[in-house]
Amino acid sequence: MPSVTEIEIQRNVPIETWFDIGGGAERLARPENVDDIRRCLEVDPNLRVLGDGANLLVDDAGVDELVIKLDRGEVCDVCFDDENCRVVAGAGVNLPKLILETIRRGMSGLEGLGGVPASIGGAAIMNAGGTFGQFCDVASRVHGVDRSGAVVTLERNQIDYSYRHSGLGNLIVTSVELKLRRDDPSKLRAKLKDVMSLKKKSQPLGESSAGCVFKNPTLRGYITEIGPPGARVSAGLLIDRAGCKGLKVGGARVSDRHGNFITTKRGATTADVLALMEQVGKKVEDKFGLRLEPEVVIWRRR
Repeated sequence: MPSVTEIEIQRNVPIETWFDIGGGAERLARPENVDDIRRCLEVDPNLRVLGDGANLLVDDAGVDELVIKLDRGEVCDVCFDDENCRVVAGAGVNLPKLILETIRRGMSGLEGLGGVPASIGGAAIMNAGGTFGQFCDVASRVHGVDRSGAVVTLERNQIDYSYRHSGLGNLIVTSVELKLRRDDPSKLRAKLKDVMSLKKKSQPLGESSAGCVFKNPTLRGYITEIGPPGARVSAGLLIDRAGCKGLKVGGARVSDRHGNFITTKRGATTADVLALMEQVGKKVEDKFGLRLEPEVVIWRRR
Protein backbone atom coordinates (compact mmCIF):
# COMPACT_ATOMS: atom_id res chain seq x y z
CA MET A 1 0.00 0.00 0.00
CA PRO A 2 1.31 3.50 -0.79
CA SER A 3 2.68 5.36 2.18
CA VAL A 4 1.05 8.22 4.03
CA THR A 5 3.50 10.61 2.46
CA GLU A 6 1.92 10.00 -0.96
CA ILE A 7 -1.12 12.01 0.15
CA GLU A 8 -0.50 15.61 -0.77
CA ILE A 9 -1.17 17.88 2.20
CA GLN A 10 -1.58 21.59 1.57
CA ARG A 11 -0.74 24.09 4.28
CA ASN A 12 -2.73 27.11 5.49
CA VAL A 13 -5.60 26.79 3.03
CA PRO A 14 -8.68 29.05 3.27
CA ILE A 15 -11.91 27.19 4.05
CA GLU A 16 -14.64 28.43 1.75
CA THR A 17 -18.08 28.67 3.37
CA TRP A 18 -21.33 30.32 2.36
CA PHE A 19 -20.90 32.77 5.24
CA ASP A 20 -17.69 33.84 3.49
CA ILE A 21 -15.95 34.34 6.84
CA GLY A 22 -13.79 32.38 9.25
CA GLY A 23 -10.30 30.95 9.36
CA GLY A 24 -8.62 28.28 7.32
CA ALA A 25 -7.17 24.81 7.55
CA GLU A 26 -3.60 24.42 8.75
CA ARG A 27 -3.58 21.18 6.74
CA LEU A 28 -5.88 20.13 3.91
CA ALA A 29 -5.96 17.01 1.72
CA ARG A 30 -8.15 15.91 -1.18
CA PRO A 31 -8.52 12.12 -1.04
CA GLU A 32 -9.99 10.50 -4.15
CA ASN A 33 -10.98 7.07 -2.82
CA VAL A 34 -11.26 4.86 0.25
CA ASP A 35 -7.54 4.05 0.37
CA ASP A 36 -6.70 7.76 0.29
CA ILE A 37 -9.13 8.39 3.14
CA ARG A 38 -7.47 5.65 5.18
CA ARG A 39 -4.08 7.30 4.65
CA CYS A 40 -5.53 10.60 5.80
CA LEU A 41 -6.83 8.89 8.93
CA GLU A 42 -3.29 7.70 9.63
CA VAL A 43 -2.21 11.33 9.55
CA ASP A 44 -5.06 12.49 11.83
CA PRO A 45 -7.81 10.18 13.16
CA ASN A 46 -9.70 13.31 14.25
CA LEU A 47 -9.74 14.82 10.77
CA ARG A 48 -12.65 16.99 9.69
CA VAL A 49 -14.60 16.49 6.45
CA LEU A 50 -15.41 19.57 4.36
CA GLY A 51 -18.40 19.37 2.08
CA ASP A 52 -19.93 22.29 0.21
CA GLY A 53 -19.41 24.63 3.18
CA ALA A 54 -23.04 25.73 2.94
CA ASN A 55 -23.95 24.90 6.53
CA LEU A 56 -20.61 25.63 8.17
CA LEU A 57 -19.20 28.28 10.47
CA VAL A 58 -15.42 28.11 11.00
CA ASP A 59 -13.54 29.61 13.95
CA ASP A 60 -11.79 32.88 13.07
CA ALA A 61 -8.51 31.22 14.08
CA GLY A 62 -9.15 28.30 11.75
CA VAL A 63 -8.72 24.63 12.71
CA ASP A 64 -5.59 22.58 13.35
CA GLU A 65 -7.05 19.15 12.57
CA LEU A 66 -6.44 17.79 9.09
CA VAL A 67 -9.34 18.83 6.83
CA ILE A 68 -10.24 16.59 3.91
CA LYS A 69 -12.27 17.86 0.98
CA LEU A 70 -14.02 15.25 -1.14
CA ASP A 71 -14.13 17.03 -4.48
CA ARG A 72 -12.32 14.74 -6.92
CA GLY A 73 -11.87 11.12 -7.95
CA GLU A 74 -14.13 8.19 -7.09
CA VAL A 75 -15.90 10.06 -4.30
CA CYS A 76 -17.44 12.31 -6.99
CA ASP A 77 -18.70 9.52 -9.24
CA VAL A 78 -22.40 8.99 -9.99
CA CYS A 79 -23.96 5.77 -11.28
CA PHE A 80 -27.55 5.79 -12.61
CA ASP A 81 -29.66 2.64 -12.75
CA ASP A 82 -32.51 3.99 -14.89
CA GLU A 83 -34.33 0.66 -15.11
CA ASN A 84 -34.69 0.33 -11.33
CA CYS A 85 -34.78 4.07 -10.65
CA ARG A 86 -31.74 3.94 -8.37
CA VAL A 87 -28.71 6.20 -8.07
CA VAL A 88 -25.37 5.68 -6.35
CA ALA A 89 -23.81 9.08 -5.71
CA GLY A 90 -20.37 9.77 -4.28
CA ALA A 91 -20.11 11.91 -1.17
CA GLY A 92 -18.56 14.76 -3.13
CA VAL A 93 -21.37 14.99 -5.67
CA ASN A 94 -23.17 18.34 -5.73
CA LEU A 95 -26.79 17.88 -4.61
CA PRO A 96 -28.36 20.68 -6.72
CA LYS A 97 -26.68 19.32 -9.88
CA LEU A 98 -27.83 15.79 -9.06
CA ILE A 99 -31.39 17.03 -8.58
CA LEU A 100 -31.38 18.51 -12.09
CA GLU A 101 -30.05 15.30 -13.62
CA THR A 102 -32.56 13.05 -11.84
CA ILE A 103 -35.37 15.30 -13.03
CA ARG A 104 -34.05 15.10 -16.58
CA ARG A 105 -34.11 11.30 -16.33
CA GLY A 106 -37.65 11.25 -14.90
CA MET A 107 -36.55 10.14 -11.44
CA SER A 108 -38.61 11.60 -8.60
CA GLY A 109 -37.65 12.05 -4.96
CA LEU A 110 -35.00 14.75 -4.83
CA GLU A 111 -36.90 17.68 -6.35
CA GLY A 112 -38.31 18.68 -2.94
CA LEU A 113 -34.73 19.43 -1.86
CA GLY A 114 -34.38 22.11 -4.53
CA GLY A 115 -32.40 25.08 -3.26
CA VAL A 116 -30.62 23.05 -0.57
CA PRO A 117 -26.89 23.66 -1.14
CA ALA A 118 -24.97 20.58 -0.09
CA SER A 119 -22.74 17.75 -1.13
CA ILE A 120 -24.30 14.29 -1.00
CA GLY A 121 -22.14 13.35 1.99
CA GLY A 122 -23.14 16.47 3.90
CA ALA A 123 -26.80 15.98 3.03
CA ALA A 124 -26.64 12.40 4.33
CA ILE A 125 -24.98 13.36 7.60
CA MET A 126 -27.23 16.31 8.48
CA ASN A 127 -30.37 14.80 6.90
CA ALA A 128 -30.75 17.94 4.84
CA GLY A 129 -34.27 19.02 4.05
CA GLY A 130 -37.01 21.58 4.27
CA THR A 131 -40.73 22.04 3.85
CA PHE A 132 -40.96 19.61 0.94
CA GLY A 133 -38.95 16.66 2.23
CA GLN A 134 -35.71 15.43 3.72
CA PHE A 135 -32.77 13.42 2.48
CA CYS A 136 -33.61 10.28 4.46
CA ASP A 137 -36.82 9.93 2.40
CA VAL A 138 -34.74 8.61 -0.51
CA ALA A 139 -31.51 7.31 1.08
CA SER A 140 -31.58 3.50 1.04
CA ARG A 141 -27.95 2.69 1.91
CA VAL A 142 -24.89 4.65 3.06
CA HIS A 143 -21.27 3.63 2.46
CA GLY A 144 -18.36 5.05 4.38
CA VAL A 145 -15.17 4.61 6.36
CA ASP A 146 -15.10 4.69 10.15
CA ARG A 147 -12.36 6.34 12.18
CA SER A 148 -10.44 3.05 12.42
CA GLY A 149 -10.30 2.85 8.62
CA ALA A 150 -12.85 0.06 8.31
CA VAL A 151 -15.26 0.12 5.38
CA VAL A 152 -18.86 0.38 6.58
CA THR A 153 -22.18 -0.12 4.79
CA LEU A 154 -25.39 0.83 6.58
CA GLU A 155 -28.90 0.01 5.46
CA ARG A 156 -31.58 2.66 5.91
CA ASN A 157 -33.04 0.89 8.97
CA GLN A 158 -29.61 0.93 10.64
CA ILE A 159 -29.34 4.72 10.47
CA ASP A 160 -30.83 6.83 13.24
CA TYR A 161 -32.46 9.35 10.93
CA SER A 162 -34.70 12.05 12.39
CA TYR A 163 -35.12 15.79 11.94
CA ARG A 164 -31.68 17.19 10.97
CA HIS A 165 -30.02 14.14 12.53
CA SER A 166 -28.50 10.89 11.29
CA GLY A 167 -26.10 9.61 13.93
CA LEU A 168 -23.46 9.37 11.17
CA GLY A 169 -21.20 12.05 12.61
CA ASN A 170 -18.18 9.77 13.12
CA LEU A 171 -18.51 8.12 9.72
CA ILE A 172 -16.69 9.51 6.70
CA VAL A 173 -19.39 9.00 4.08
CA THR A 174 -18.03 7.91 0.69
CA SER A 175 -21.27 7.29 -1.25
CA VAL A 176 -25.03 7.01 -0.83
CA GLU A 177 -27.54 4.81 -2.64
CA LEU A 178 -30.82 6.53 -3.44
CA LYS A 179 -34.14 4.85 -4.21
CA LEU A 180 -36.22 7.15 -6.40
CA ARG A 181 -39.53 6.84 -8.27
CA ARG A 182 -40.44 7.10 -11.94
CA ASP A 183 -42.36 10.24 -12.93
CA ASP A 184 -42.90 12.67 -15.77
CA PRO A 185 -39.90 15.03 -16.12
CA SER A 186 -42.20 17.97 -16.92
CA LYS A 187 -44.07 17.46 -13.64
CA LEU A 188 -40.79 17.25 -11.73
CA ARG A 189 -39.51 20.45 -13.33
CA ALA A 190 -42.72 22.21 -12.34
CA LYS A 191 -42.36 20.98 -8.75
CA LEU A 192 -38.77 22.21 -8.59
CA LYS A 193 -39.84 25.58 -9.98
CA ASP A 194 -42.49 25.89 -7.26
CA VAL A 195 -39.99 24.97 -4.54
CA MET A 196 -37.44 27.49 -5.78
CA SER A 197 -40.07 30.23 -6.17
CA LEU A 198 -41.11 29.86 -2.54
CA LYS A 199 -37.50 29.98 -1.35
CA LYS A 200 -36.75 33.11 -3.39
CA LYS A 201 -39.75 34.86 -1.86
CA SER A 202 -38.98 33.93 1.74
CA GLN A 203 -35.17 33.65 2.00
CA PRO A 204 -32.26 36.06 1.40
CA LEU A 205 -30.71 33.87 -1.29
CA GLY A 206 -28.57 36.65 -2.74
CA GLU A 207 -26.68 37.36 0.49
CA SER A 208 -23.85 35.59 2.32
CA SER A 209 -25.58 33.16 4.65
CA ALA A 210 -25.48 29.52 5.72
CA GLY A 211 -29.22 28.98 5.51
CA CYS A 212 -31.18 28.26 8.66
CA VAL A 213 -29.01 28.93 11.71
CA PHE A 214 -31.20 27.14 14.27
CA LYS A 215 -33.21 23.92 14.17
CA ASN A 216 -36.98 24.17 14.41
CA PRO A 217 -37.78 23.30 18.05
CA THR A 218 -40.53 21.07 19.43
CA LEU A 219 -42.85 22.81 21.89
CA ARG A 220 -42.94 21.45 25.43
CA GLY A 221 -46.13 23.34 26.26
CA TYR A 222 -48.83 25.40 24.58
CA ILE A 223 -47.75 28.81 23.35
CA THR A 224 -50.48 31.19 22.24
CA GLU A 225 -50.50 31.83 18.49
CA ILE A 226 -47.48 29.51 18.10
CA GLY A 227 -48.69 25.95 18.68
CA PRO A 228 -49.65 23.07 21.02
CA PRO A 229 -47.32 20.76 23.01
CA GLY A 230 -45.38 18.39 20.78
CA ALA A 231 -45.63 20.59 17.68
CA ARG A 232 -42.44 21.34 15.75
CA VAL A 233 -42.54 25.04 15.00
CA SER A 234 -40.55 27.45 12.88
CA ALA A 235 -37.48 28.85 14.59
CA GLY A 236 -37.79 31.78 12.21
CA LEU A 237 -41.28 32.54 13.53
CA LEU A 238 -40.06 32.47 17.13
CA ILE A 239 -37.11 34.71 16.28
CA ASP A 240 -39.44 37.14 14.52
CA ARG A 241 -41.91 37.21 17.43
CA ALA A 242 -39.03 37.77 19.85
CA GLY A 243 -38.21 40.97 17.95
CA CYS A 244 -34.85 39.84 16.56
CA LYS A 245 -35.20 40.70 12.86
CA GLY A 246 -32.62 43.33 11.94
CA LEU A 247 -30.55 42.71 15.09
CA LYS A 248 -26.83 43.21 14.36
CA VAL A 249 -23.45 42.40 15.86
CA GLY A 250 -20.52 43.75 13.89
CA GLY A 251 -20.90 42.60 10.30
CA ALA A 252 -23.53 39.96 11.11
CA ARG A 253 -27.25 40.67 10.88
CA VAL A 254 -30.53 38.79 11.37
CA SER A 255 -32.28 38.91 8.00
CA ASP A 256 -35.43 41.00 7.65
CA ARG A 257 -36.73 38.48 5.13
CA HIS A 258 -36.33 35.34 7.27
CA GLY A 259 -35.57 35.45 11.00
CA ASN A 260 -33.65 32.17 10.97
CA PHE A 261 -31.07 33.49 8.51
CA ILE A 262 -28.01 35.43 9.63
CA THR A 263 -26.28 37.30 6.82
CA THR A 264 -22.75 38.65 6.77
CA LYS A 265 -21.06 41.51 4.99
CA ARG A 266 -17.44 42.35 4.27
CA GLY A 267 -15.47 42.65 7.52
CA ALA A 268 -17.75 40.30 9.47
CA THR A 269 -16.17 37.65 11.69
CA THR A 270 -17.22 34.29 13.05
CA ALA A 271 -17.16 35.88 16.49
CA ASP A 272 -19.83 38.34 15.26
CA VAL A 273 -22.09 35.51 14.12
CA LEU A 274 -21.62 33.52 17.33
CA ALA A 275 -22.36 36.58 19.49
CA LEU A 276 -25.49 37.32 17.44
CA MET A 277 -26.63 33.70 17.71
CA GLU A 278 -26.23 33.94 21.48
CA GLN A 279 -28.29 37.14 21.62
CA VAL A 280 -31.03 35.68 19.45
CA GLY A 281 -31.12 32.47 21.47
CA LYS A 282 -31.42 34.42 24.73
CA LYS A 283 -34.25 36.60 23.45
CA VAL A 284 -36.22 33.56 22.25
CA GLU A 285 -35.63 31.74 25.53
CA ASP A 286 -36.63 34.76 27.60
CA LYS A 287 -39.86 35.20 25.63
CA PHE A 288 -40.92 31.60 25.03
CA GLY A 289 -38.90 29.47 27.46
CA LEU A 290 -37.38 27.55 24.53
CA ARG A 291 -33.69 26.98 23.97
CA LEU A 292 -32.81 26.99 20.28
CA GLU A 293 -30.31 24.40 19.03
CA PRO A 294 -27.89 25.40 16.27
CA GLU A 295 -28.45 23.80 12.88
CA VAL A 296 -25.32 25.34 11.43
CA VAL A 297 -22.20 23.24 12.06
CA ILE A 298 -19.59 25.13 14.09
CA TRP A 299 -15.92 24.22 13.81
CA ARG A 300 -14.20 25.58 16.91
CA ARG A 301 -10.46 25.59 17.36
CA ARG A 302 -9.25 23.29 20.12
